[in-house]
Amino acid sequence: MNSKRILVLGIGNLLWADEGFGVRCVEALNAGWVFPPQVELMDGGTQGLYLLPYVQEADCLLVFDAVDYGDEPGMLREVVGDQVPRFMGVKKMSLHQTGFQEVLMAAELTGKLPAELVLVGVQPVELEDYGGSLRDAVKAQMPAALEIAFKWLAHWGATPDARTGLAERINNPALAIDLYEGERPPADQAYRLGDARFLNMEAS
Repeated sequence: MNSKRILVLGIGNLLWADEGFGVRCVEALNAGWVFPPQVELMDGGTQGLYLLPYVQEADCLLVFDAVDYGDEPGMLREVVGDQVPRFMGVKKMSLHQTGFQEVLMAAELTGKLPAELVLVGVQPVELEDYGGSLRDAVKAQMPAALEIAFKWLAHWGATPDARTGLAERINNPALAIDLYEGERPPADQAYRLGDARFLNMEAS
């Protein structure tokens, strides 16, 4: 059995539109495929340094995220090796990226940076929509992003199998994309700076 410990991590904030790209990718992997025991899928959210011990334990790290490269909205990039920390800090979109860059730096300082690093990132279309979901151009890149992940997993000797039953979710069931999008009020009713579902307020 391949002894490489592999961490597949989705980071970002589901509540801010395209910031949720990374988490949605990991959710999709978990829902559709069964992975060898050395592979851990994780919704890293915005946890920052709390992710450090998981990163330190990994031999191979694949990260999904929305990253502002200055590209055309919806463009997908694959970044490998020592370029990953640099690209994570190209242009900070939110505190989660500052936090994750610190995670990589701390892992390197402790001599426990994964030997292989891969970032699968998308250029966001929209971030300023609290309670919103992925924009179409970003959501459309998810299959291509997963294909990149499958390529690396095969390279690391950890090809997954198609799932035949329902998966145990890796985060709160209320965050499932179909439910999340289905309960989103229409644009002509939603307060674009917030969402009553998350502000614990009654919709007016």
